[in-house]
Amino acid sequence: MTDPQMPHPDSGPQSVTAEDPEVERTDTDDIAVASQWRLVWRGFKRHKVARVGGVITLAIYLIALFAPFLAPYASNAHDADYTYAPPQRIHLFHDGSFQPHVLGLELEQDPETLELEFTPDPEAVIPVGFFVQGSEYELFGLIPWDRHLIGPLDYENGPMYLLGADASGRDMLSMIIHGTTISMSIGLVGVLFSLFLGVLIGGVSGYVGGRLDNLIQRVMELIMSIPTIPLWMALFAAVPPTWSPLQRYFALTVVISLVGWVGMAREVRGKFFAVRGEEYVLAAIADGGSQARVMFRHMLPSFTSHIIANLSLSIPGIILAETGLSFLGLGLQAPTVSWGVLLEQAQSIRAISTAPWILLPGIPVVITVLAMNFFGDGIRDAADPYNN
Repeated sequence: MTDPQMPHPDSGPQSVTAEDPEVERTDTDDIAVASQWRLVWRGFKRHKVARVGGVITLAIYLIALFAPFLAPYASNAHDADYTYAPPQRIHLFHDGSFQPHVLGLELEQDPETLELEFTPDPEAVIPVGFFVQGSEYELFGLIPWDRHLIGPLDYENGPMYLLGADASGRDMLSMIIHGTTISMSIGLVGVLFSLFLGVLIGGVSGYVGGRLDNLIQRVMELIMSIPTIPLWMALFAAVPPTWSPLQRYFALTVVISLVGWVGMAREVRGKFFAVRGEEYVLAAIADGGSQARVMFRHMLPSFTSHIIANLSLSIPGIILAETGLSFLGLGLQAPTVSWGVLLEQAQSIRAISTAPWILLPGIPVVITVLAMNFFGDGIRDAADPYNN
């Protein structure tokens, strides 16, 4: 006899009750609805290298933001008595007690080569500490302050050159930190200018089409056919030498952006071509929306994630452009401090052999470019709906 409460194995399909765990797992309440940005974020989190690149990029921008506080010295601080002074090592103990310090430097003549060299002086102890009082500055350009993250407890006792000094006796660590502000900001400002030109010109080209699109494409091809560096050199040569450092900064940004917008414009044009026949676009046109509203209110948001990915990959190129032009003496010039201006000192083989630490500004350039490229690759892959 069969139990009336148990289904017979040969019987047909059985109905299930609400208490069945399978029903709970297939309940419509468990269906998650994710926005485009949530899907992009979920895809980005799976990209481990991109996450590391994003953290490094964020850290570099924080260094640029807090540069006056993080740098031991001001950007214009120099001491001609310590030209090409070597890096000093931090010692943690002095006379049996914990006291971080560096040893002072004295200039002596090498008896064999007869060259003047800096040597550590064990008698000249320069205590160092954190949050020390030093030169005054304005944090964020607004808050007057005189505290520095690290530096000598008394700046009158002697200098502290953890990464050595350059030809003017400036602290290389401080110069690299201050240079972060200029190099990173010029990349950000330049890419925003390229974004404006690229979205405007590329959007008009892709939306209007026809002869106007053909004309714009020929202009783009003409710009792309000219070698980039000679074009930059020719444009920047028109900048008057009497301009202030701030004027030269914005001039260099505009010169680099006048070439960099072409790639963005071609990307935007292709996206506008792809979506201009979609139903929601046709509905917006039928509803009486203006061309500007249809373009920037309905079409542009559909591929914003792709534009952001393109921007993140464009910033390293602008940073490299500024570094290269300044290294060649065609971009920013002293007293402006950027990574390219600092590397200009490394043009001489003799200077490199005397003070190899003047090549150190190249390290943050490489780290920044790699980190931002990894970060941009992660955003691009996460924003691609066809990427598995």
